[in-house]
Amino acid sequence: MSALYARCATLWPGLAMAAVVAVAAQFLAEHYGAPVMLFALLLGMAVNFLSDDNRCKPGIEFVARQVLRWGVALLGLKITTDQVQALGWPSVLMVVLTVSLTIVLGIVVAKWMGFKPFFGLLSGGSVGICGASAAMAIAAAFPNHPQKDRATLFVVISVSTLSTAAMVLYPMLVRGLGLDPQQAGFFLGGTIHDVAQVVGAGYSMGQATGDAATVVKLMRVAMLVPVIMVAAWMTRAAHARTTNAAASDAPVSRPPLLPWFAVVFVVLVLTNSLLHLPDRLVDAGHALSRAFLVAAMAAIGIKTHLKDILSVGWKPVALMVLETLFLATLVYLLLLNQAR
Repeated sequence: MSALYARCATLWPGLAMAAVVAVAAQFLAEHYGAPVMLFALLLGMAVNFLSDDNRCKPGIEFVARQVLRWGVALLGLKITTDQVQALGWPSVLMVVLTVSLTIVLGIVVAKWMGFKPFFGLLSGGSVGICGASAAMAIAAAFPNHPQKDRATLFVVISVSTLSTAAMVLYPMLVRGLGLDPQQAGFFLGGTIHDVAQVVGAGYSMGQATGDAATVVKLMRVAMLVPVIMVAAWMTRAAHARTTNAAASDAPVSRPPLLPWFAVVFVVLVLTNSLLHLPDRLVDAGHALSRAFLVAAMAAIGIKTHLKDILSVGWKPVALMVLETLFLATLVYLLLLNQAR
């Protein structure tokens, strides 16, 4: 008990500061309509000096790592197998194809631009799956690296900005293209990055479009598990290369093939699918997941210096814009092919 008390006392200042920033971000998001993750990031960066405070540092690190993982795990409550069946297998295959090709494009182009494949997977996964939440989930499966937090923050800023622009522009685009409500819903759910922006854009065009967009988006969220497995596999491969290069006889522990938070994600999906958990419990899990992710984003922001973000250059921006345009074009072409 004394050890637990000492642990809580050590973490408390950092936990409190991350919570304060998260609450402020939620308040601003509700009143000004901008993405809450972006507000959490910017407010966290505004109090970056706290990362140098020895009293706050342990708690901030805990939120940025462990609380983030629990937030990702609880995302599993959003998905059931019934939703997948309602979408139809041809549509499921389209979602899998578009997400996979967007990630492959990100990895290939990132390598061509001189970045590591990890950054391509991070950016492609955030664009292809569910924006800032996907970026944080994928980053959580990566090995610790001095540049990891900076890359994650850059991707979160970029994908939140692109998602907000898509929420405004894509409804006008689908009207101009003459898509019916079901097609419009698939396009919006299959291309806009963040869940909140998909819901906003979809239901602004009607109930049928909103429902279709939400289901398609949740199917994209379900792609988190295989993508996290790819991230974990890349981590294990990099770890093995480092170990072999070091040629050390000391025993080393390999990273798990599937991180524990991804296992919990799958268990929650199966549990909710088989037992049909009460709506109140599912809604509470959603709210807790979002709170954890916002707090984790705030903590990552606190750890990051603005000059680190400004030093990334134009190439990562071009990469994420390219991924966004590629995803939108691919989804539209697949819809045209399906309509024939």
